[in-house]
Amino acid sequence: MSKRLNRVYLAAGAALAAVTLVACGTASAVRPDADLSPSSEDRIFLQLRDAARANDAGKAAALAAQIPDYPAPGYLEYFTIKPQLFDSQGHARIDAPVLSFLQRYDGQAIADRLRNDYLVVLGNRHDWKNFEQQYPRFVLDDDTQVKCYALEARLSRGENVARQARALLVEPKWYGDGCVDLIGALAESSQFTSDDIWQQIRLAYEQNYTTTGSSIVEALGQEKPRDTLFDDAVNKPPLYLARGVMPNTPAHQLTLLAITRMARNDPAMAAATFSSVAPSLTPAERAIGWGTIGYQAAIKRMPSAADWYRLSANAQLSNPAYEWRTRSALLVGDWNMVRWSIEQMPPTLRSQPSWVYWHARALKQAGDTATANQEFQTIADQYNFYGQLALEELGQKITVPPRTTVSEAEIAQMQSVPGFALSQRFYALNMRLEGNREWNWPLRTMTDRQLIVAAQYAKRIELFDRTVNTADKTKEEHDFSLRYLSPFRDIVERDAQNTGLDVEWAYGLIRQESRFIINARSEVGAGGLMQLMPGTAQLVAKKIGLGPVSRAQMNDINTNILLGTNYLSMIYNQFDNSPVLATAGYNAGPGRPRQWRQDLRAPVEGAIFAETIPFTETRDYVKNVLSNTVYYAALFEGRPQSSKARLGYIAP
Repeated sequence: MSKRLNRVYLAAGAALAAVTLVACGTASAVRPDADLSPSSEDRIFLQLRDAARANDAGKAAALAAQIPDYPAPGYLEYFTIKPQLFDSQGHARIDAPVLSFLQRYDGQAIADRLRNDYLVVLGNRHDWKNFEQQYPRFVLDDDTQVKCYALEARLSRGENVARQARALLVEPKWYGDGCVDLIGALAESSQFTSDDIWQQIRLAYEQNYTTTGSSIVEALGQEKPRDTLFDDAVNKPPLYLARGVMPNTPAHQLTLLAITRMARNDPAMAAATFSSVAPSLTPAERAIGWGTIGYQAAIKRMPSAADWYRLSANAQLSNPAYEWRTRSALLVGDWNMVRWSIEQMPPTLRSQPSWVYWHARALKQAGDTATANQEFQTIADQYNFYGQLALEELGQKITVPPRTTVSEAEIAQMQSVPGFALSQRFYALNMRLEGNREWNWPLRTMTDRQLIVAAQYAKRIELFDRTVNTADKTKEEHDFSLRYLSPFRDIVERDAQNTGLDVEWAYGLIRQESRFIINARSEVGAGGLMQLMPGTAQLVAKKIGLGPVSRAQMNDINTNILLGTNYLSMIYNQFDNSPVLATAGYNAGPGRPRQWRQDLRAPVEGAIFAETIPFTETRDYVKNVLSNTVYYAALFEGRPQSSKARLGYIAP
């Protein structure tokens, strides 16, 4: 069951249905039996939103004209302005009446959204004067493309931004026109060398963003290789490599690119081919080549991955390649390699809790317990998978922090927060993206106590996912009964007990799957609190004697939890009662963890198995579910817990 959720609210209750409101006012009460279906104006508004997403300016303007008094004026205007900024491919196009909008809605979430769009346009036009006037007012500053334009603006004033650019340019998925443009500008100003550019080209092709990679090639200018040679390297790598390596830099770089492409399909063949051409390359180039081969082998869980990776010491690699070098070392138990691999990561990557934890484990394995404990201590106060593991390495168990209580009066005041009222309207219309934007906007400036109050308000109006996510933001004061919410307790406990599951595990999984959104939907068709695929639901229903179930039945709370807990129990029994394998199987299907287990050459810790799951989605899912489970257990049982005991060991 895939977890790539694009969840939507399907009129999840009266609390969501703030269908009558003033744009920035307060949601009015709605009877539970009220008709929550969208009005004709709501339907036009939804069509307007879709036209804006498609950058269809004419259709958007026509639709907006039909509902001039719609009670969300900021969004009505935004959806008419936005498609004037971009063409159908999403590339910046022309100017529009933006400034007056930004002035009128200054300080609101929708103004920040339009400012984001406008900055892309200004950056595309190289209008650095206006860009630099607007950029400091972009509150969220969460767009990689805009960040690239911001660096290019500074570059235009003569600043050296190469170091910041190298730190930023690590995920081609988010580059867009802005980052490709920045790379070209850095090359033109000689702040990026040809090696920098080739590194970016390889990174894009390594992650299979081929259009981005081919665009970056233009930054090479006069050093750009002939089109036929480049095409052979990326599309016919065996043919290109069969020619041998000419003694010039472009030929060496094309060789590395060809190996990168070949390794994606067949790491073993790439290794055999690279062995024959590597003597013609420099030591640094050879290390890069072995690094990309090791990376592709590692995500395929090939036994030779660590051996190839050992030849990549001191190479400049992509962030995923650095990470998988460490994971391959963990799988084979080479703790010395774990240590030096992490030490060669870029600082930003190395400082992530996962690599702090594994580096400390490597130090401890080498006998440097004092330094290891210092590193464990830096993350032991974090409420996550690695914080739990670090705490146990320091000899402590996992508990929940003291609960901050708030008053009824404080909770009642949250009803007047403008963004909260508007978010409820959007949730009632299944506009989850917009609803989350409006809900999250006022949270930015809240204290821990105010966040807890907001979470309590969300719980009261049955926005359970907002309850969890809002409570999850606190730093010093906490309420884990909100962060680890447990609605529908009687149903979950009943079905967990009947299937032999720990109720905390069932809750840990539901929290990750749906955040308690009753009618959650995934883009692949999974539904309900436990995100069951229709085929899986029918299979489980048949096995437990329910017979065929309809879509409505599948998403009914009672039926969904009954089927989900039974399915999890079935997988659990298949995997010798391993929560790690069963959780992975629930997300990726039982066949995959069964194969990953068969690939093992020796027993490994459950934490190492989880760390080395090749699917990013499933890897994060397993860590989150089991971390959730430990906190639920601490809440439900009222005593300290062990994460390591739950993770156990995984044998081949």
